Amino acid sequence: MVTLGFLIALEIAARHYGLPGPITTQVQEVVVAPQSGFLLYASMALMMVVLTWRQRFIAVGVAVGIDVIILLVRWALDAEVTHGHPFGNGALWVILGYGVIAVTRRTGAERILLLKGVGLGLLLVAGRKTGDTWLLITSKTRPEVLDQYVATADHALGNPSWLVGRMVTATGPIGAHFLDSVYTQLAVAAVFVALYQLRNVAADRRFPGHHLVRTFLVIGLLGPGIYVLFPVVGPIFAYGADGGHWAVSNLWPNTTPPVIAPHHMSFDEITPRNCMPSLHTAWATAIFIHSRKGPRFLQFAGAFWLIATLAATLGFGYHYGADIIAGVVFTLTIEAALRALDRGWDRSGIQLVAYGATVFAALLVSYRYLSMQMADHPWVFGPLLILAMASVIHGYVRTTERWEPKTAPVRQPEPLPEPV
Repeated sequence: MVTLGFLIALEIAARHYGLPGPITTQVQEVVVAPQSGFLLYASMALMMVVLTWRQRFIAVGVAVGIDVIILLVRWALDAEVTHGHPFGNGALWVILGYGVIAVTRRTGAERILLLKGVGLGLLLVAGRKTGDTWLLITSKTRPEVLDQYVATADHALGNPSWLVGRMVTATGPIGAHFLDSVYTQLAVAAVFVALYQLRNVAADRRFPGHHLVRTFLVIGLLGPGIYVLFPVVGPIFAYGADGGHWAVSNLWPNTTPPVIAPHHMSFDEITPRNCMPSLHTAWATAIFIHSRKGPRFLQFAGAFWLIATLAATLGFGYHYGADIIAGVVFTLTIEAALRALDRGWDRSGIQLVAYGATVFAALLVSYRYLSMQMADHPWVFGPLLILAMASVIHGYVRTTERWEPKTAPVRQPEPLPEPV
C-alpha cells in the first residue's frame, strides 16, 4: 500500500506539470513500444524465479510470440517505432498474466509466492518509471543548481571528471559506445546477480531475507530526494557544450574550471538535477557487493561493471568525483541498514548506519560550505575525502563479517588403534 500510494503521489505530481506519470507510462507499454525491452525481459526473468522450469519455457515462448505478433501488426499498419525498443510488450503481458493467474487460479502459500514474484518484476519496472518522474520533478522544482560548489570542491580530488573525460574522448566512438552500453544497461546487469541470489526460490518456495533487488529499489527511492536537497546537473551541462547558454563556459573536458568563489547558478527546466549522489555509482557498488558471494565469473563481472560504470559516469561528464564518493557512502549505509533490518537491529548495526549517515551528511555540508577551502588545500582535503569513504568501507566490511554465520569446523575422526 505504501508503494502504491507513493506511485499515485508521483503520478499526481507529474500530471501537475502536464506529463504522464509512472503509472500511465507503465500502462501504455502494454501496447506502445517500451522504453527498454531489455528491462521488461529482465523483469520477467525475476518474476520467473518462482516458476518451475516447464513454466519458465512456456512463459518465454508466450512472451516472444506476443512480441512477434505485435511486430507484425505494426509492420502491417506501417507504424514505425521511433522511440524505445520494438520488443518487450510480450514480457509485460506475461508478468501481468501471471498476476491474474495468481489471483484466480492459486490459493494459500502458492498464491502469495506467485504474487511476490509478479510484484518483484513489476517493482523493477516501476523503479525505472518513478526515477524518470523524479528527474522531471527535480528539473521543475529546483531552478538553481550547486554545480559551482561541487566543481570547486572537486579540485581537492584532482578534477577526475576532466581527466577521465579526456581519456574516454581519446578512445573514440568505439570506447564511448562500449561504456554507454554498460551505463544504460545497469539494471539488466543487476538482474543477473539477483537471479543467482534467487535461484533456489522455486525449490524452497520462499524468498531469501535480503537480496540485491531490495537494495536497488531503496537506492532508487531515497536517492532522488537528495537530488532535490542538493541539485546538481553535472560537468557536461554546467561546464560543457550540452549546457548551451546556461553553462558557465565551455570548458569540459579540456580545461579545468578556475578556482573562484562559487555561487548558485540558474539552469533550464529540462535538465535533471541528478548528480548528488551518483546513483549509477551507488547501484554499481551494490552489484559489486552482492556479487562477492557468487561464483568467480560473477565476482569478475561485478568488479568489471563497477569499474566501467565509474569510467562512464566520469568520462561522459555526468558526474564529479565528489558525487562518486557520496554515492559509495550512500550505498554502504543503505546496504548496512537493510542487512541490519533483516537480521535484527543490534548495537553494531545501529552504529554502522549512524556513522555512514553522518559521513554522508558531512560530505554534502563540506561540498556546500567548504568548497573554497577544499580547492585551496587539495593535499589536505583530498586525502580526507578518500579517508572518509574508506572508513565507511572498512566499518561495513568489519561489521558485516561479524554478522556472517560461523561454520563449525568438521570434526576429524580419531585414529583407531592398529591391530596387533
